[in-house]
Amino acid sequence: MTANSHNYSKILLAWYDQNGRDLPWRNTRDPYKIWLSEIILQQTRVDQGMAYYFAFTDQFKTVKDLANAPQEAVLKTWQGLGYYSRARNLHATAQEIAFNRNGEFPKSAKELKELKGVGPYTSAAIASIAFGEVIPVVDGNVYRWITRLFGIELPIDQKDGQKAVQEIVEAIIPHDRPADFNQAMMDFGATLCSQKKPNCEACPFKQYCIATENQLTDILPIKAKKTKVQTVYLNYFVLEHKKQIIMKQRPDSGIWAGLNDFPLIESDQKIEETQLIDQAEAKFIFSEGKLLSVSPQMKHLLSHRKLLAQFYWIQLHTPPEYLPEDHYWCAIEDLDKKPLPKLIENYWKTR
Repeated sequence: MTANSHNYSKILLAWYDQNGRDLPWRNTRDPYKIWLSEIILQQTRVDQGMAYYFAFTDQFKTVKDLANAPQEAVLKTWQGLGYYSRARNLHATAQEIAFNRNGEFPKSAKELKELKGVGPYTSAAIASIAFGEVIPVVDGNVYRWITRLFGIELPIDQKDGQKAVQEIVEAIIPHDRPADFNQAMMDFGATLCSQKKPNCEACPFKQYCIATENQLTDILPIKAKKTKVQTVYLNYFVLEHKKQIIMKQRPDSGIWAGLNDFPLIESDQKIEETQLIDQAEAKFIFSEGKLLSVSPQMKHLLSHRKLLAQFYWIQLHTPPEYLPEDHYWCAIEDLDKKPLPKLIENYWKTR
């Protein structure tokens, strides 16, 4: 079976014309809004990302508005989306476009890929949707649809599998509707050819689908490597003195880079409360305090880590003489203005 033998693109576009999702960034060819939506949706579901898209386009109406905003404002608007390097790259790229490129986005995927935070998928999406370049996008939805349809049993997390899928979509993308074709592939994989419980009965490709014919739907796509999930215990200390608490700015790399949280003792196993408070006194330089509350254990899942967090609120009788590097005092009433990891925000709302 060849890639062109059943007019796959025509079947897909006919399905899309009837069933495509009505999304706000599809009603524009503005590269700023398309780029913004693609960055938001890199690691985020559409239903979750929609509110953030509107928040960004309301607050930062143009790429120059985003470029001129302080990074803290960008991080605050991004708060809750996770993978915060996306927000920092978003801000850096906005500054590159606004200040070094006269507010103009590059028009080809090759040039777009030179921008910070813009990889092969995002550059192809922007180039095809905003500028009509005939270049396919390949994401998890596309890998799933193509491997099932053509029965590709090569792992999609290895070069051979990725190459096989890429060659097929390059062969079937129509030159007259590249933007619609790319968006159709995304929608088809997200709604019909979904990861769990795909609706094979309603699928317009069911008579051609090798996975359906050979009962491979639950097996494809194949991944060779599985991420090992590590459990990490986060023991946070809310150290209060006269309506101020000690906060910590996280480093510029790693998870939640550049955001704010509380003094922390991290461990790979649970530490008993008395031992933990002894460690906190030594690390954060305090000796007298009253333990006001201990939160229930909160679970937060990342792609490669399971975080188990508890928060210990301690009222200090006297403040520390000095604070560790990157720690600072913050008025309790001002904490809501700080960009926070979702885990910290959830604790603060329910404390």
